[in-house]
Amino acid sequence: MPLLLPGRGSPGRALTGTLRGGLTRLAGRLAGHVPAGADTPDDAVPDQQQHVLAALRSLTRMAEALLSCGASAADVTALTLRAAVGAGLRRTQVDITFTAVVVSTTGADGVPLTDVRVVQVRGTDYSRLSALYELAHEAGTGLDAAELDDRLKRLLTARRPYRGAVASLGAIGLAVSVAVVLGGGWPVAVAAALTTGALQVLLFALHRRGLPAFFQQVAGAALATCVALALLLWQPHLPEWIGVLPPSLVVGSGIVVLLAGLSIVGSAEDAISGFYVTAGARAFETVVLTAGLVLGIAGVLDLGQRAGITLTLTFAVTTTPPVLVQVVAGAAAALAWAVTGYADARAVALAALAGGTASAVSAAALAAGAGSAAAAGVAALVVGLLAEGTAWRWRVPGLVVSICGIVPLLPGLAIYRAIFTLVGGGTSAGLALLVEALGTALALAAGVTLGEFCSTPLRREFDRVERMVRRRSLDRRF
Repeated sequence: MPLLLPGRGSPGRALTGTLRGGLTRLAGRLAGHVPAGADTPDDAVPDQQQHVLAALRSLTRMAEALLSCGASAADVTALTLRAAVGAGLRRTQVDITFTAVVVSTTGADGVPLTDVRVVQVRGTDYSRLSALYELAHEAGTGLDAAELDDRLKRLLTARRPYRGAVASLGAIGLAVSVAVVLGGGWPVAVAAALTTGALQVLLFALHRRGLPAFFQQVAGAALATCVALALLLWQPHLPEWIGVLPPSLVVGSGIVVLLAGLSIVGSAEDAISGFYVTAGARAFETVVLTAGLVLGIAGVLDLGQRAGITLTLTFAVTTTPPVLVQVVAGAAAALAWAVTGYADARAVALAALAGGTASAVSAAALAAGAGSAAAAGVAALVVGLLAEGTAWRWRVPGLVVSICGIVPLLPGLAIYRAIFTLVGGGTSAGLALLVEALGTALALAAGVTLGEFCSTPLRREFDRVERMVRRRSLDRRF
């Protein structure tokens, strides 16, 4: 019996064409497009698919903005998923890798869709971060994709609440507050303010020229150490009414400003929350920037020794200030750091209250016999509990209040002591100081994270009681 090949118009030819067309359309959908001549061409994508694409792009852009403004990986993931539910994207996944944000969802035709945005610029902008938090919560209740995209564009292009000069004054205020906490008088505070002002001018000039952050840390540490050498040489020639001007307090106060921006606490918090990739990246960034400080300090010390100037700094606190002074200085330090981060008036006020509370709790714990790390952890626990439980009522993210509130407890001076000791040749003592500083940073991160976790059920209970009171008041009216 002869073999019959499918001819023109035969059933076999029709079956072959149908299979070929189906495979072509399937391959086109897997590649992200539909070929010309198919049933659903590119220019006829359904409105529902366009809505999904627009919502996906807006969500990815919002997540990238949150991460670039300093939000933690856990908050970025939670807020993006909340906004995705409000946009109608039920099957959505978010992946944070410190330098990129990946958001995946399912399209209207069942094909997976993924959008990626790279975090190119990082900075501290608490006012924009607060607005992004508020927008994400509103998006969770249901916002149109076009409205979400429009509000996001206006938010990202809005001006900051004040100029960069005011933020630089905040950094100077932070240095003055640290000098007071360390027991320095008004001459030390004035010297720390002048040193930090010079640091801000130098860092601003280097940043405008696009110099990487590593070399900015090198230049800042070198300038601070040069100030220490100058104070050591000028100390015998200073007027008697100024008194003793310890270079350790002046330089330590200026270096704390450089160390306050490092993400030691942020990396530990991400690790505790389970975002190990982001935590590892932040930790490595902290190591690189700290290495820049070491290089700047070591270079100036080496030049000083070659010139016959041997710098010996003593880090013992001259006098312990009263508790009230510590509380006021802690509140001023938190307020100053909030101003440095361009926070609005509500966030600045809450940050000052949190900083004073943290200093008071830490002083009470130290008076009760607790160690420095334990006292810092307890104070961070109280700050995290109060910030996450109450700050949302004033439309301020608890993260902003927590970060600013623990600034007076940051181990910046301990890290500088460790760096100086290592550069001076005291390897064992330097490593011990470095471990102590890292322990304090971990205690702060653990305390803030635990406080935020414990405040969640309390916040739900407060909401339930508030709804019940409102319902009863309405019943009495009607």
